[in-house]
Amino acid sequence: MKMLFPPPGITLWRWILFLLAPVVAAIIALFMDLEPGKPAVTYTLAVAVFMALWWVAEVVPLAVTSLLPIVFFPLFGIMNGAEVSSTYFNHIIFLFIGGFVVALAIQKWNLHRRIALYILKAVGTSPSRILLGFLIATGFLSMWISNLATTMLMLPIALSIIARLEDNNDPETVRHFAIGLLLVIAYSASIGGISTLVGTPPNLSFARIYQIYFPEREAVSFADWFFYAFPLSLMLFAFLYFFMKRLFVSKSRTWKSISGEQIRESYKALGPVNYEEKVLLISFCVLACLWFFRADIVIGDFRIPGWSNLFSNPKFFNDGTSAVFIAILLFLIPSKQQKGTFIMDWKTAEDIPWEIILLFGGGFALATGFKESGLAEWFGHQLEFLKGVHPLVLILCITTMLTFLTELTSNTATAETFLPIMASIAVSVDADPLLFMLPATVAASLAFMLPVATPPNAIIFGTRRLEVHHMAKTGFTINFVGIFVVTLMTYFWGRLVFGL
Repeated sequence: MKMLFPPPGITLWRWILFLLAPVVAAIIALFMDLEPGKPAVTYTLAVAVFMALWWVAEVVPLAVTSLLPIVFFPLFGIMNGAEVSSTYFNHIIFLFIGGFVVALAIQKWNLHRRIALYILKAVGTSPSRILLGFLIATGFLSMWISNLATTMLMLPIALSIIARLEDNNDPETVRHFAIGLLLVIAYSASIGGISTLVGTPPNLSFARIYQIYFPEREAVSFADWFFYAFPLSLMLFAFLYFFMKRLFVSKSRTWKSISGEQIRESYKALGPVNYEEKVLLISFCVLACLWFFRADIVIGDFRIPGWSNLFSNPKFFNDGTSAVFIAILLFLIPSKQQKGTFIMDWKTAEDIPWEIILLFGGGFALATGFKESGLAEWFGHQLEFLKGVHPLVLILCITTMLTFLTELTSNTATAETFLPIMASIAVSVDADPLLFMLPATVAASLAFMLPVATPPNAIIFGTRRLEVHHMAKTGFTINFVGIFVVTLMTYFWGRLVFGL
């Protein structure tokens, strides 16, 4: 009887979902026939439902659930084992690995701390400027480093500043501002991650799934995504700053802030910029340039040729090539501080989140299964009734649904489950798939209400300096502004950037 109860740390509803998943999948597989003569269509839906429920429940690690296609696809005749396995590693995976190696090297030599303190030193030390400084620093770092890592890096700096404010003032007076500052870090990490293709896992999932479904189209490059998403992020950042300033700084005008000298002392304690930091800064800038200028950048009649055109086969290069190239270099450049070692070492590289890589792979396998089995085409036929609905309305509905769904589920798992469906909807209503896949991807990162929604939210909540209702009330407004901005920016700006 003890096994019927959820294990420690697992809520009852998650335990029920976990047990319900194989039952629902079996019912679909045994008693439904979506496409007569094509049992693989029904079996793929059964596997997809099984994985979706386990991803939501998170009773077993997300990475373990992601391995299910390797077993079930050959078992049910959907795809052979060799083909399924090959979907787990591709250029998007190596883009993630290469980018993460660079990020880990930056963390190893504390370059991230120097960048954050430099920004705080530059913007000033009044309450509103501290808020702005953390927003800029967190947002910038999360464009290149995972949201989880960025939040972990910024949190100690924030807590030390809060402690100094409490030394200068009554702690109860500072408490309200401290809540706002911590929330700004969590929200900025999520919004900053939207800006670049490597900023957050759903963006990378989109790039690969889009290529799986539409191989005849040109892949979405780092620059393409940046030109679409960065202005969108800037709008969200602007709203976030003024909204949070109004909520959390207006009551903080009467208390004594920290002095600029204290920030300068913290920065000075880092010492002069060392050789390793200089190498990393140069490597980081070179990598960003390689990503931006790999393919041609076309703005109206103006064209900036990409560096890949210097080679006889420019299409042989992708953003993963650049990321791995810089990552390898870091393993070859000697360190001056630690004689006999290099800028990057394998012990540090072991911190690469392999569970995210397997999660990517599971999503890519599921997307490939949707296509190969015919389930994607079946979904498209079922959704033909949407043909008369204006695309703007569909984008609004998609963004709203994904935004609130990802409050309860992993944003990567949500994106990988729904992106194939978005592709099917686009085909069924004769719309460009980017119109639906872009907002679905961005919406998967717009989770600001609950601690379980994103790793940044969970980390900030773990400080015990705020309660769920603080995050829920603040995040609810930001969610709706995000939905509005993403919908309009995709329909108008996205169409212009991608020439839809």
